[in-house]
Amino acid sequence: MAINFIVVCTVSIILNLFLAAMQAQVVALDVVAKFGAKADLNTDLSKPLLDAWKEACGSTTPTTILIPEGTYLLSQATLEGPCKAPIELQLEGNVKAPADPKAFKEPKWVSFLHIENFKLFGGGAFDGQGTTSYKREGCEKHDFCSNLPINVRFDFLTNAMVQGITLRDSKQFHANVLGCKNITFEHVTVSAPKDSPNTDGIHIGRSDGVKIIDTDIKTGDDCISIGDGAKNLDITGVTCGPGHGISIGSLGKFANEEPVEGIKVSKCTLTDTSNGVRIKTWAGEFPGTASDMHFEDITVKNVSCPVLIDQKYCPWNKCKMDAESNVKLSNISFKNIHGTAALPEVVKLVCSGIFPCENVELADIDITFSGPDGPAKSECKNVKPKVTGKQNPVACSTPVPANPTPTV
Repeated sequence: MAINFIVVCTVSIILNLFLAAMQAQVVALDVVAKFGAKADLNTDLSKPLLDAWKEACGSTTPTTILIPEGTYLLSQATLEGPCKAPIELQLEGNVKAPADPKAFKEPKWVSFLHIENFKLFGGGAFDGQGTTSYKREGCEKHDFCSNLPINVRFDFLTNAMVQGITLRDSKQFHANVLGCKNITFEHVTVSAPKDSPNTDGIHIGRSDGVKIIDTDIKTGDDCISIGDGAKNLDITGVTCGPGHGISIGSLGKFANEEPVEGIKVSKCTLTDTSNGVRIKTWAGEFPGTASDMHFEDITVKNVSCPVLIDQKYCPWNKCKMDAESNVKLSNISFKNIHGTAALPEVVKLVCSGIFPCENVELADIDITFSGPDGPAKSECKNVKPKVTGKQNPVACSTPVPANPTPTV
């Protein structure tokens, strides 16, 4: 018995020492306690945060930077790698941007750049304080206000996780993902008024292996927008609304756009949005391709246009509506999409007359419309979809009008 007791005690001591050693390997840097940050909404968080980042990024030991609870003012920060070891930013506080758009010399606020093995997590928020910008001349009509700052940019990250944080009231996009590989957004919250222009929740471009999981987005533009060069995206469990829906595109606006391929959107719920799941390409403009795009198990609640391919996309009347899109779409499926629509155009597949959509499938569509302008419609042009399962309304039963209603 004595020998067994000694063995148990020895194993326990070794285990505790091992766990302590593992904990000691992760260094924690508190921007308040060590770097003098103040949660007073007057002192700029920029220098303490950048100083903490410099120390953490240069360390050969995995490091966590902590922004503790409190409300902070941050003028601007670019947190850049490459770093020598994995690095984390634990955001527990509420970090606010300057409210005046004139305070920004570049269209960005917080940027993470060229980092590998990075995690941003916590219960805190990046608050863009964009209310003033929404009233700016030219932006109130959802024009393209590209010179306004994006809340958070994720540029050229590899193996990254964004978890639990809130992105609020950005002046432009809330999160912009560019050139990333294997980045996951999980339990993220995006919040902005329904009339806030160009405030996409998460925009993804030229990235491979992006996952968006169990995320809640309320905004004035696309909840999620997928630009050129996006590959192998998995979007699941997202709640969207208000907003413009979950969109692939717009594509074809610029020359030399990269192909889009391998997009899966599943188990999402859209409520009171102007679109549901859609693919949008500009009328006329430049060539491109998008393929292997699949929307499955989608619930829509009072959505204006739940299922949409729009190859006549032309916001703000800045293109020729009589021109055909030069973007070729193929291998597309809409499966098990159900709920209610706010307008009679429940399914609307408007494809290019130059490059008709290829290999499109409609399976188990059951969307009702009960308004005075009924009945519900399923409109198709330049596409002959494969139809399986229940179809309510009957697939492609209504011709597309000569002048279809523009979408936003």
